[in-house]
Amino acid sequence: MAKTNGKMIANNKKAYHDYFILDTYEAGIVLHGTEVKSLRMGKCSIKESFIRIENGEVFIYGMHISPYEKGNIFNKDPLRVKKLMLHKAEINKLIGKTKEKGMAIVPLKVYFKGSLVKVELGLAKGKKLYDKRQDIAKKDQQREASRDFKIRNLG
Repeated sequence: MAKTNGKMIANNKKAYHDYFILDTYEAGIVLHGTEVKSLRMGKCSIKESFIRIENGEVFIYGMHISPYEKGNIFNKDPLRVKKLMLHKAEINKLIGKTKEKGMAIVPLKVYFKGSLVKVELGLAKGKKLYDKRQDIAKKDQQREASRDFKIRNLG
């Protein structure tokens, strides 16, 4: 669903390690002026953030946007709860899916799409320890294979 064709601000690599991403959604985010300026400078972190649905509205918790240096009194709290904008049908679908055991909504990316700030959400299912070990083993095998391929073709 969500296609990123803008400037990347923040990426949540840990989400791909800890979860199986089943579906992705693109959401707008409600921000104030100095937060947007700070995002333009790339000062954002979504590593420890998570998403909740409350009263039919979607909120992101723990998203850290550093205060803008020249913002003085207009700066907001860096860790304040921010509202995400999704269509009602998408919110209802997410509510239904998250009621299943082991399902969660995690932020994957924050990026600019034109002049708008977007957040890519992932409908995720938690990985077990053995799943993580399998992923690490696959990455090691791919790295080894690409190294052998490079040596054979260049040397």
